[in-house]
Amino acid sequence: MRWVTLYARSRQVPLSFAAVVPAAVAVWGTADAGDPRPAVLVLVAGVTAASVGLGGQDVALDRTAAIGWVPRRAAHVLLIGTVVAAVLLAVQTLGRDPAAAAFVVRDSAGLTGLVAVGAVVCGARYAWTLPMAWLAVSFFGPPPTDVPSQVASWLLLPPGTPTGTWTALLLALGGTVTYAAAGPRG
Repeated sequence: MRWVTLYARSRQVPLSFAAVVPAAVAVWGTADAGDPRPAVLVLVAGVTAASVGLGGQDVALDRTAAIGWVPRRAAHVLLIGTVVAAVLLAVQTLGRDPAAAAFVVRDSAGLTGLVAVGAVVCGARYAWTLPMAWLAVSFFGPPPTDVPSQVASWLLLPPGTPTGTWTALLLALGGTVTYAAAGPRG
């Protein structure tokens, strides 16, 4: 179990978690009933805070290590999505009109895959840029009227919307597999 502790500390997991909880409480405290945007903001803040841990102190050292990185990277991405969703679901119990669990799980999975793609493309330091860009498109884009605009605004679509579900699923699977196989950009 010592390697888990060392891995968590080297990936700044305690610090990331310490940032996720207060952000969730602060944003959720200002939420209006029935508005999905605060839930999305909490999820984006969570995956953004956790994205710093998707890269180690030395990428070259990570690539030459004698351990199997693929399962560890995949587990790390899945753990980010699980913890961020769990924090939001826990914080929602404190207040009013919670977002549906299906909405939280879908968006958390999709955003986690997106931040994993960001780590591969931009490096762990800038992995947050893809979720933030997609958030901006979702918040400030035109209302979704066709499939491409629904894909662009999948973060705010109601749970059970096929386009939102498939977009999140593809991002989650694609991001996890890509990050697990390639690792972060150096």
